[in-house]
Amino acid sequence: MMKKRVLISGGSGLVGTRLSKLLMQEGYAVSHLSRSKQPSLEGVDVIQWDVKNGDLEAAAIEAFEHIIHLAGTGIVDKAWTDERIREIEESRTKSAKLIIDAVEKNQKKPVSFVSASAVGYYGFQTSEHVYKEADEPADDVIAETCIAWEKQVDEMQQLGVPTAKIRIGLVLSEKGGALKEMAKPFKLGFGAALGSGKQYMPWVHIDDLCRLFIKAMEEKWTGVYNGAAPNQVNNQQFSKVLAKTLHKPFFLPNVPAFVMRMILGSRARLVLEGSRVSTKKVQEKGFDFTYHKLEEALRDIYR
Repeated sequence: MMKKRVLISGGSGLVGTRLSKLLMQEGYAVSHLSRSKQPSLEGVDVIQWDVKNGDLEAAAIEAFEHIIHLAGTGIVDKAWTDERIREIEESRTKSAKLIIDAVEKNQKKPVSFVSASAVGYYGFQTSEHVYKEADEPADDVIAETCIAWEKQVDEMQQLGVPTAKIRIGLVLSEKGGALKEMAKPFKLGFGAALGSGKQYMPWVHIDDLCRLFIKAMEEKWTGVYNGAAPNQVNNQQFSKVLAKTLHKPFFLPNVPAFVMRMILGSRARLVLEGSRVSTKKVQEKGFDFTYHKLEEALRDIYR
């Protein structure tokens, strides 16, 4: 019996790497869309593409039962110039369009398409509101990127392919991403909350997120879903739990907001503001989080 085949864009990234490993453990054959000929992971095949030049051979992706779209330039890495904002958006929308155009040319369609999105869709504002998938988007640059991203992805649904969009929160992994950077001052004993500390941080353990993608893929979900753990905490609580998990002191005053703005510029909103998101919809679909509480997630990561 032939293994079912999964094609992943952005497969060499933090989430893509872990997702690829879990899929292979479950018996799937995994391939990555990549600019490089060289695979980033043992056991993974590579199909070359070039998003900037719109280069992807349609026939090369016709054999795949499932496609997962994770490709996108990092949001935090560089200052938000107009050019960088455009690059952040186009790296997501143009790559999605390239895949969709290729699928449209093929007679055989995938049986599911799952795309990343982000909780940034709801904007960055600190409130007690718990955002549900049906809530209206914000109007800042990241929200506008998410709107364009999801709108592009919806074109796959119009081809008759069941399409799901997962709005991802803060992904917890020791191997990279925001947590690796956040933990550095804590490991040195200088950890502190940021700004008011009241901003919520919708987080998710990387394994739960990958399992969510796999469930959405296997069950051919359609529509949009929040990808965050049920018990969300604010920055003050997160910082306290992180310090405790790392067996480090937590006594310093909060880092003032203006300091974060000096360091990050307009990107400071990503860490200084935040609300909760609802996980009711994914749980009603039968998804059971392994890591419900932050303490459990961080203990697993730093064991």
